[in-house]
This record gives sequence, structure tokens and C-alpha cells, in this order.
Amino acid sequence: MSNITMNINSDFETSKISFDDFREIILNDYRLAVESRLASLLGRKEVLTGKAKFGVFGDGKEIAQIALAKVFQPGDWRSGYYRDQTFAFALGISSIYHFFSQLYANPNLEADISSGGRQMNCHFSTQLLDKEGNWMNQTEQKNSASDISTTGGQMARVMGLGLASKLYKENRNLDYLTYFSRQGREVVFCTIGNASTSEGVFWETLNAAAVKQIPVVISVWDDGYGISVPNEVQTTKADISEVLKGFQRENDSNGIEIFKVRGWDYPALCEVYEQAARYAREEHVPCVVHVTELTQPQGHSTSGSHERYKSVERLEWEDVFDCNLKMRDWLLQSGIAQEEELKDLEKEAKEFVRQEQRRAWADYHKTLQVDLDEAIALLSAIGSPMVEVPLKTLQSLAEPSLKEVYGNVRRAIRDLRGVHSPEKDALMTWYAEKQGQNFNRYNDKLFSDTLDSPLKKDGIPAHYEQDVSIVDGREVLNACFDANFRRDERVVAFGEDVGKIGDVNQGFAGLQEQFGELRIFDTGIRESAIIGKGIGLALRGLRPVAEIQYLDYLIYAMPVLSDDLACLSYRTKGTQKAPVIIRTRGHRLEGIWHSGSPMTVLLGGLRGLHICVPRNMTQAAGMYNVLLRSDEPALVIECLNGYRLKEKMPTNVGDFMVPIGIAEQIRDGRDITVVSYGATLRVVQEAAIELEKLGISLEIIDAQCLQPFDRTEICRQSLEKTNRLLVVDEDMPGGASAFITQEILEKQNGYYLLDGQPRTLSAKPNRPPYGSDGDYFTKPSVDDVVELAYEMMSEYNENTFPRLF
Repeated sequence: MSNITMNINSDFETSKISFDDFREIILNDYRLAVESRLASLLGRKEVLTGKAKFGVFGDGKEIAQIALAKVFQPGDWRSGYYRDQTFAFALGISSIYHFFSQLYANPNLEADISSGGRQMNCHFSTQLLDKEGNWMNQTEQKNSASDISTTGGQMARVMGLGLASKLYKENRNLDYLTYFSRQGREVVFCTIGNASTSEGVFWETLNAAAVKQIPVVISVWDDGYGISVPNEVQTTKADISEVLKGFQRENDSNGIEIFKVRGWDYPALCEVYEQAARYAREEHVPCVVHVTELTQPQGHSTSGSHERYKSVERLEWEDVFDCNLKMRDWLLQSGIAQEEELKDLEKEAKEFVRQEQRRAWADYHKTLQVDLDEAIALLSAIGSPMVEVPLKTLQSLAEPSLKEVYGNVRRAIRDLRGVHSPEKDALMTWYAEKQGQNFNRYNDKLFSDTLDSPLKKDGIPAHYEQDVSIVDGREVLNACFDANFRRDERVVAFGEDVGKIGDVNQGFAGLQEQFGELRIFDTGIRESAIIGKGIGLALRGLRPVAEIQYLDYLIYAMPVLSDDLACLSYRTKGTQKAPVIIRTRGHRLEGIWHSGSPMTVLLGGLRGLHICVPRNMTQAAGMYNVLLRSDEPALVIECLNGYRLKEKMPTNVGDFMVPIGIAEQIRDGRDITVVSYGATLRVVQEAAIELEKLGISLEIIDAQCLQPFDRTEICRQSLEKTNRLLVVDEDMPGGASAFITQEILEKQNGYYLLDGQPRTLSAKPNRPPYGSDGDYFTKPSVDDVVELAYEMMSEYNENTFPRLF
């Protein structure tokens, strides 16, 4: 371990620059540190005076982040967290103006360039896409993956961001992708708080990075606490670099390089980061830089005070070892600057920060003022006492907000119910127009919605020869993947057992031998890192298929899926995308730990991903053909018990397309519309045969996709004929079946077509016990479908269908 803890007066290479140039660089660094600290102090005041909602800042980490920024080159990547404001300022990916614009939640993307007002302050991001959703040249800019607040959440995607450099370096067939890499010389710089190293995702990612030897430099900002919890409670030996010594590479082994340096020692920090960046860039060796003796002068955030949990002695120590003060002392002691010079610099910095804060507030206020002035003018024109209260409320606002503006407009509309006048019509027209504008401000870009959206890909039928081959379903998938790997060099696939044995159900069988270990490879058992790997690779222009072996195991990666991938397009307002395909399998598994259908969790947590539930492998292949040509993330859940069922092999197996979000009627019927998907669809089909014997005809709809669901409203069209609805799936009660019912009854207005109560049939609330009998008594069976459908018809006509029980 490189343990640089001594004070280094000067280790700079000064032979190539003059002393004046050297001095100017150092003073500019100090100026930036001062400006960043002042922004933190002023930001807290803006929150406490009510002009901003909440604040979290990077004070106490300024000097280390300035040193880190010195080794960051165009094409490199940052995956950080909400303490990195000085780093962001030094890189030029944010500014004081943008910092305050984000603090005020300005919905204008030109003001808050990271999120358009959607993220709290100190959550940074760089634009990767143009207005049409096309990739910008990443090698010409300094790149930052969009920050998330999830503790340690920035770690998972590091694997993919760094692995992309490795693939671009070693796979010459990717050389044409000049927008994404200069043959793999890019480094990923990850930052994390010391307390967050207690999270499992930190260890998953670090282990994977060490195994794969990816070019990453991980900086651990160690200020001694995780909110109020000290290192002694957080970490063994209270020292993360001590704990990591087992990861230290030795001789020719894989592993990491570990550095330890004090966060107030500017020259030492510069030396350490130069060395760590060189290891990562030139040798692809991952490095951890443990930055100790940092402070956090304002505590964790604006919601609390660190005086509550820090001792007097600790607070006194922080006053002395504040990194900005230590750098100031060093400047004076080394003769680089004089006292008066520094005072002038600090005064100028204070004026500049205040000026930029005022400019950000003024621009934010202008955004609000337009809507406020228009609302006041329209309400004033009505001239009715009915709108007097909301009008006067708006006229008296000292610090307007859009919530106040539209809350009072909506109150006025309610008070004017039944009134008809041109002035009211003008108000209503304005409000309707503003609803669209406010949707764009606060709700758009859940998906990319570009020309490459999977929802804009038309279906292409599967073609079959006259003497069609009948094969196992897995062989259709295998041929589909083979064709796509041949078609697009960017496609890579990975997961547990995916490489050598071609996955547990043989979807990738033999493909590693054909396409090599750079494109199809095994991973360790680390679901969060697998998904993070997919996110990072997709951000850098590759087309990853990340496999999670079974659907149940997807739960282990939910924070990464939900907090990072699913909301990436939304939280960057469409300026970043990561078209990852997550492939997994489930349904009709047996046993408490392999129940196979946690759809409730996925539907609730993965808005922003397409969720595809194909009934067989041919349908799955058609969906993969669409998704691998599109630019949005998706989850494809294959039916585990369908891999060895026989299917016809399409002649265009790599080209036919099953459109996303389009349900399909697979059986014509007259009495009941039954909507299902996946494995329970076959249960419903078997039940339909039994019900025909009882004089009941089922019309069966295969949902095929849950997000989005039935875009062409086939379910509604079916209800126009049958007037009865039964939804069948194997999720828990009130889960996916309730979701589907709500989609049909509310969004498709199917409620008005019903002649009876809509019914759902799902699994029991307990998990299924092991064995076929356990499956029979806990998940929908053919008998369950038959009896419930019969009961629905009995309620309609008991004479024709006398009760069974």
C-alpha cells in the first residue's frame, strides 16, 4: 500500500513551466477552493431562509477534489456522489451559477444543466445526447454519469464504465466507434464517502473491478463520520484502507493499488492522484485512494447540525485542519503568496459567488414570474368576486412558486364552476396549454422517445419454410442471439454461467466459442454489479445483455435497477440513456426461494424500463430483435418451463420483430375475455378446452408486455364483445393482476363495457412450498381457471350454469 502521509512541501515538476505560471496555477486552485466553500456557506443560508428546499454540500473536501481534477482528461468518466461540487467546478461540468440554479430547482435545462430542476443540489451530470437522442462525442468532453442519492449507488455502474475501456482497448472490431473511446485509454474516477464503503455494492464492485482489472480510481472521502456514526462503528479497524489490504496486488496477481493521503495536504494529493491515474490509464490497474483527515464544516446537510454528535475536541481539530486553511497556510509559508494578496483573492471570490447566486435566483424568478403575471392578468380580466381570493393571493406573493400559481388558478376554476364567459374560456385555454408545459417541466422523458424508441419499431412477421424445422424453444433463442452478435459488434452478454456453458438453459450455448470471451463471458455471483456493468457499458455506446439467472435474484439488484437505470432518462431530462437489456427467466418455479413471479415489486420499482413477458421463446426472440435495435432499457422475462417445448424455427430468426407493448389475441371466444401472460397463459389455454365442454367460450389475450401495456387496446375491443373480464397471473394478490385490471378498466375505459364484476386470479399470498403439489395449491391451476370462469357465467345465468359449490 502506498501510504503517503508526510507533508510534501513541493513535488511538482517545475522544470517545464516558469515559476510565475506555476504560481498562477496554485493560486487559481486556491481561488476555486474558496469559491466552492463560499457557495456551500451561502447555499445553506438560502435553504434556511426558505429560498431553497434542502441543501447538501461538499465543504471540507475542496483541496482533494481539485487535485483529483488535475488528472481527469477528456473522454474520462466520473461516477460520484453529492459531495463532489468542487470536483465538478474544477472539471467544468458545473459552475457556481448552475450550482445555485439546481439548488433553487430551476426547471430550465440551460440553468440546471444536470437535471432541469429534477434533482436536489450537488447531483451532477453531463449531456451525452443531442436533442434528437443521438450520441455526442464522449472523447471530446469530460463525462459524468448522472448522480443518484442512493448510498453507494454510484459504485455499480463503475464496472461497466471501466469495462468499456477494456473492451475498446482489446477488441479491434470496435475501433470504428470513435465517439466513445480512444482505444481504451479512458479512466473512470469514482468518489464515495467512507461510511458508504460499508454497503454491499461497494464490495461487489471492488471485487469485480479487481478480478477484471478495470481502469478505475476510487476516492474514499473520509471525514470520520457517516452522518453521526463514527468510523469505529462503521468499519473494522476504523480504517477502510487497512481493511482493503487483502486486495493489494502482489507480483503478477490481479488486485488493486491502495493509496492513503491526508485531505489537506495539497502537494501530496497531487502526487498521489498522478500516480494512481497512471496505474489505471496505462496498466488498467484499479486504484483506491483513501483520503483521510477531511472535515465537514456544516455537518451532513441543512436538516441537522454536527455539533449534536461531535465532541468539542473534534470540532476544535476541524477548525485547525480545515483543508482550505491548511492550503492557505502552505501558500504563505512557502512564499507562493502574501497575506494581502490572499485577502484580495478571497474578497473577489466572495463577490463572484454572491453575484452568481443572485443571477441564478433572478433567472429562476423570471421563470416563475412569466406564469405568475399571465395568471394574474387572466384572473383580473374575469372581474368576478368569485376569483377575488386567489387573485389577491397571487398579487401578494413575495416569493412566488409554481405551486402557488397553479394552486390558486385551480381554486379559481373550481369557484367558477357553472360560469360561462369569454374571460373564463381564456383562462381555461391558458391552463390547458400550461398543463403541457408543466408536464415537460416535471414529468417528461421517462423514456428516451427518440426515433430509435422500441415503441416506434413496427412488427415484422416470422417467416417459415415449407419444411419447417421443429426445435426446442431454447434453440430459437440461441439462433436469435447468434444472428444479433453477427449483425452488431457492439452486442455483449454476461452473467452467471453465461459464458462457458452458455447459460443454465443453453440460450448462449456455443456462442462464446464463436465470438470470444470479450463479448460473452461469465461473472461472479453479484447481481448489483451485473446490472451496474450493463449500465456503464450502455452509457459508453455498447449494447449489453445483462443476465440475471432467475427472476427471484433480480431483487438483489433492485436498488441499481430502480434508483439508477429506471430513472436515468427522466432525471437527466433525456440527456443520458443506457439501453441495457436485462435477460432473466421465471414463472412456475417451485419452492419458497424460487417462486418466480415478484411482478408487484418490478411494476412498482421499474417505471422507466420496458417489462416484456413473452409466452414462448419465439416471441422472446422477436422482442430481443426489437430491443437490440432500439435505445431504451428493458427487462425480458422468459418462461422457465418453455425452453424444451417444441417451436418452429423462423428463417428470419434474427430479423423478425415482435412489437413492444402490443397485446395479442391468441384465441377467439364469445363469453369471457381472459388476459394473462407468461406461463399462466398455457394454464388458461388448457382451461379453455375444458370450459368448451361446459358450454363456455374464452377469448384469450396475451399481454406480452406489462410496461407498456396493450397500446392498441385489444383488451377493450375484446370486452366490447364479451362484456366480462378475468385476469390471470401467478403474482401475489393485488399485484400484476390488479395492475392489468386498472389499465383495462380506467385507461381503456373498459369499466363501461362490463356486465359483471371483473375478476382476478393470482397466486396465494404465501410463497409456494416445494414440489408439484405445493405449486398446485398455491398458484393458479387449470381447475382454478375453469371454476372461476364457470362461476362468472353462473352469476350471469344460473339456470344454464348451475352452481358447482
